[in-house]
Order: sequence, then C-alpha cells, then structure tokens
Amino acid sequence: NIMRNINRQISHALFLIFSLLVITPALATNKPDLMLAKVFDASIDVTQYWVSEKLDGMRARWDGQQLISRGGLLLNAPKWFVQNFPDIVLDGELWIARGGYQKTVSIVRKQHPHIGWQKIKFMIFDLPNHSGTFSDRVSLMQSMAKKSPSPFLKFIDQVQIASHEQLMQRLQLVTDQGGEGLMLHHKSGLYHSGRSFDLLKLKPFADAEAIVTGYRPGKGQFTGKMGAIQVKALDGKSFFIGSGFSHQERDNPPPLGSTISYRYQGFTDSGIPRFAVFLRVRNEP
Repeated sequence: NIMRNINRQISHALFLIFSLLVITPALATNKPDLMLAKVFDASIDVTQYWVSEKLDGMRARWDGQQLISRGGLLLNAPKWFVQNFPDIVLDGELWIARGGYQKTVSIVRKQHPHIGWQKIKFMIFDLPNHSGTFSDRVSLMQSMAKKSPSPFLKFIDQVQIASHEQLMQRLQLVTDQGGEGLMLHHKSGLYHSGRSFDLLKLKPFADAEAIVTGYRPGKGQFTGKMGAIQVKALDGKSFFIGSGFSHQERDNPPPLGSTISYRYQGFTDSGIPRFAVFLRVRNEP
C-alpha cells in the first residue's frame, strides 16, 4: 500500500510537470516592437492620410516563420493556417468579424492547433521591415493581396479621404455597421515602434445610463476607498465600473439608487458593456 501510494504520488507529480510543459505559453525570442496609435486630432489634414477600418481583433506579428502576440507569445496556429504566408514580416489583426473579439481570443489562446482557426483571418495593415513610406507599403500590400494564395491571409483596404466631413461620414458608416472605428496612416510615415502621429485611431464612444446597486472595495492605491461601483443597466444587465473616478469620487461614491452616465466600446458576448468608464452622476431634477 505504501509503494502504491508513492507510485501514485510520483505519477501525479509527473502529470503536473507534463501539464505545465504543455499548457505554458512559449515566449518568442523577441517581443515585437509594434507601432502604436495616438488618438485622432481634428486639426490634422486628413488628405495626408490613408484610412482603414479599425478591426476589433487580436494584434499579432508574423515574423516570416511564426505568429507572435503583441506580448511576445508564440501563437499555436495550425500549419495549414500559415502554410502560404510569405517569408517577410507582417503586422496585422487576427480577426473573425465585427463584434467577434472574444470569440477570436478564445480560439487563439488555446494551447494546441485546432479547427477553430478556420474562422479566423490574419488581416494585414503594415509591413514593419519595409523602409519606404506608408504609401509605398500600401502599393506593395495591394500587389501582395492580388497574388496571395492563402485563404487566411487578407489585406485591409486602405482608402484616401478628401475632407474631414468625408472622414466623419465614413466613421459613421463603419460604426453603424458594427465596426469599432477608423485608423489613419500618414502617407509619408515610416514604420517605427512606439506611439506616433503617423498612426492615429478614431472611434466614437457610446454613452448610456445605469442605476448604482452596490460597491466593491478598492485595492492598492485605492485601499480604503471605493474601487468600483456595481450598476444595473436599463436592460437589466448588472456589471462593475471601476474607471473614470477622481479620488474625491472614490471617497464619496455615487449613492445607491442614483443614476450615472458611462461610456463604453461595444458589448461582450453576454451583452455587458466593454471598457465601461464612469462619466457623471445624472442629478438633474
């Protein structure tokens, strides 16, 4: 019995070790140096930018041999998914459809290649190692789009805009169809890591109201203060909002039963507002 227990413990330990080896995500050799966007400024000359839809996907880098997440993890895409990808560096979004962010992440995060990847497209919007301007890179991407044999590799449409009014009309069209917003690449911009006005993001925020139903205590710098308020939306959905509060508002949070306004960006699969941020207490008489 003692030996049986020892063998069982050894087997259990080996299983745990094997499980950790299997499920621990592999770090890439280098975390990709991504170009990141600044927020759109209405004072810019929009005619100097290429405009594309901002996809609600998962940012990824193809280094010529493998897919890497923005955090530097190797993504376990099936061989058939990347089979006809080119041997050059590509910057893009793993994407299913508008509003499909959570589904995309749940597929990509699995530690073994699986059939779910058939739903995903790798949508390319830049060529990090190309030394030319973004207009030069657009020309090459348009050529690559015509020649690519892969059903999973697509290139995001880039268009030119004649005026600020036209840009706003395009934003309205995209968001009315369930899109997240727009991205603007400066025509003469070169690819480089970090945030730059050569790359801008433009997206609206939806506003809504909810009733305060409870509180969650703060942690860290907010210890002893309110960390988040629990609210019930007009459709009955209950969730927490922990962003957008001043220190004074955390000391004196909106009272129970009060109506607050918040902003958000789309919904989760369960209908909960994503990235909800507190705006104000609706205290009109």
